[in-house]
Amino acid sequence: MASSSSSSSSNFTYTTERGQLLRSIMSNSRFYRTLTDTDDELLDLNTEASENEFKHFVDNSSGTANIFEDDLTPVIGQYEDFHTIDWVRDSNRDRLRHRKIHKRKTLSLLETLKAHIDASSAWICVILVGIAAGCAAGIIDIGTSWLSDLKLGVCRDAVWFNREQCCWSSNTTTFSAEDCKQWLSWSHLLVGSDTGPGAYILSYLIYIMWAVFLALLAALLVRVFAPYACGSGIPEIKTILSGFIIRGYLGKWTLIIKSLTMMLAVGAGLSLGKEGPLVHIACCCGNVITYLFPKYGKNEAKKREILSAAAAAGVSVAFGAPIGGILFSLEEISYYFPQKTMWRSFLCALVAAFILRLINPFGTSHMVMFYVEYTTPWFFFELVPFCLLGVFGGLVGAMFIKANIRWCHFRKTSKLGNYPITEVVFLAFITAVLNFPNPYTRQNMSELISELFKDCTAADTSNLCDYSSNFTNNVNTHVYPGARASSGVYTALWQLLLVLIFKSLITVFTFGIKVPAGLFIPSMAIGACAGRMIGVAIEQLAYNFADSWPFYEYCNASENCITPGLYAMVGAAAVLGGVTRMTVSLVVIMFELTGGLLYIVPLMAAVMTAKWVGDAFGREGIYDGHIHLNGYPFLDSKEEFSHLTLAADLIQSHPRRGEPLTVITQEGMTVGEIEQVMSETTFNGFPVVVSKESMRLSGFVLRRDLTVAIKNGRSEQDVVTESKVYFSNNVPVTTLVGGPQALKLKRLVDLCPFHVTDHTPMETVIEIFRKLGLRTCLVTHNGRLLGLITKKDVLRHIATMENQDPGSILFH
Repeated sequence: MASSSSSSSSNFTYTTERGQLLRSIMSNSRFYRTLTDTDDELLDLNTEASENEFKHFVDNSSGTANIFEDDLTPVIGQYEDFHTIDWVRDSNRDRLRHRKIHKRKTLSLLETLKAHIDASSAWICVILVGIAAGCAAGIIDIGTSWLSDLKLGVCRDAVWFNREQCCWSSNTTTFSAEDCKQWLSWSHLLVGSDTGPGAYILSYLIYIMWAVFLALLAALLVRVFAPYACGSGIPEIKTILSGFIIRGYLGKWTLIIKSLTMMLAVGAGLSLGKEGPLVHIACCCGNVITYLFPKYGKNEAKKREILSAAAAAGVSVAFGAPIGGILFSLEEISYYFPQKTMWRSFLCALVAAFILRLINPFGTSHMVMFYVEYTTPWFFFELVPFCLLGVFGGLVGAMFIKANIRWCHFRKTSKLGNYPITEVVFLAFITAVLNFPNPYTRQNMSELISELFKDCTAADTSNLCDYSSNFTNNVNTHVYPGARASSGVYTALWQLLLVLIFKSLITVFTFGIKVPAGLFIPSMAIGACAGRMIGVAIEQLAYNFADSWPFYEYCNASENCITPGLYAMVGAAAVLGGVTRMTVSLVVIMFELTGGLLYIVPLMAAVMTAKWVGDAFGREGIYDGHIHLNGYPFLDSKEEFSHLTLAADLIQSHPRRGEPLTVITQEGMTVGEIEQVMSETTFNGFPVVVSKESMRLSGFVLRRDLTVAIKNGRSEQDVVTESKVYFSNNVPVTTLVGGPQALKLKRLVDLCPFHVTDHTPMETVIEIFRKLGLRTCLVTHNGRLLGLITKKDVLRHIATMENQDPGSILFH
């Protein structure tokens, strides 16, 4: 992979495709039994060779215990929890498996059928994932809506109906809770009245009781049954898709508990959303379904192709945006996204959206509650307020990221982290107390966003639409025929300002608590409030200064030229972009919500401005910030390394630089000596050298492969502690004639490990780790081994060069 001379290392470039760069490392076409048949909740359940299967590889003809005599080296060990997978090894495993199937398909019709089934398994798998994600999203949407309304009242004739569905079953033509006779508030149900201070206080107390109870139940279920069900899940999904192992994070219990507790947490009225956790739930569906297909269930690199498609399906059902889901998976989530994964993500997102549309959880033939269509065009002068909304979104996003990361760090390092249930209950109580007095915070945040996005019509009776309309103006006079805002509009604006301030503050403390907590909806609600207020202000300017530029030039006398709902949508996109730093996928998601392409330019201008302003205060989005806070080994491909350091600098600055390098010689070591080396160290693998004097690199061997091979050599053959171990074909004749039986493990050795010279720039080393997904890279000088670099070493080196704490990288 790298030249053995320092002069050639500077010419190293990564220009060929991934498959051309990968060489055969520790691979086999056969899969072994899983570690346990019932532990399907483990995310990264790989394979372990059983003792019976080793009998096939034992050969006594030469007097040595040759554990591996097959042409293809079997893969033995499984990945440890909180470790990184070997993308190269898993890619070769799949390549050799496919080659074996291709050779066998000419033997019989049955083998041909198996080959076709294997080729179509990816499409079948993503279809099943899409169906599961769509069904889960439909159930969650229905349950969330019902629990949110349960705090306010109940349907008299059908308690399983939410308020809107209850009013549909009524004979009245209005959906207002005040006019719907079927919907009963708790005060009316208990004391027979909806008016008066007594009824108000009773409704207030019941609202708080329901909120606290639902939040407490959610926190208890997460704490007892599935601790990984808390949070958004997107930072961990990003880390998992980069090749990290977190057992149980995508298991069936996490799927069940997160689906249930998400409804409870949103129903409790906490300042969080369900859209982010839907990505986690979709990936749980993908992980569980991959176990039906050994091609993906037993290969961690291949499994992540399905998980990328599942993430796209999660966004598809969260926003009703299949194309936006694909771009979200590509831009924000996935680490490795080849073209075939894009096609499968397209199908998975399509199927998920179709299933959700079939379920129709909101009864409106739309997949989200805040779907909206605009007909009024936008004008060039409006780009100025749109960009101002982008500036606002960038500032709010930057401040929110810094405040939330600091609070979460305080939670992790203080006694507060020992009382997660108490924290959830306290936040639920405070949120409910402050939510109820304001009608805009009392309702579900998705309903709030829907109301802010919509245009006012003649049938609207809310304060936001309290205009004194005048439609009798002469169309021949250039007078703007909009509407003068009445007192109700100004009351609504003050209430929205309070919503903006309250949501901005409470979300800082809510995101990261030990219940499912998404950030998309709170961010959009904050931005929609700001956008609606600015939209109303521009609208009133156009009404009161109709003869002034630019309104005189752009607005005519036959229609309104300002759409406040459009400003709310642009503001929602701006704040969400400032918090997450998404660009392309966010714009596509938002225009899929509007059902048209007319407003792409305003959305692009606001989102791009928000990203520029946010990046001026820090390039990390909220999800990257939480990845670094938790110490996950995520090597971001979007970050550039500009420091002039070499591979030798990292080796010299290594914490163990004063200790001798732990190696295994290819000849002469005994089983006992190797076992002692493994007992005294925790390394995942060991370089194999010709001798400790020359330190000439011969290959690399994994710890788990050694452990299983020695264990089976002892159980199946007469291998003892004094037995010599050979990682080459040079077995001395004296060993064959007498003495303890030798153990020949050449097949275990990766004879072409990835290595660079000590003069290789660290920028090149980092690119190798990023593009190939390496776990370990060896460093040589003129063919002599100097040391090795792990992914954790690279991340710590980057942190050191950026004046950050290298000790924050906690995992391998």
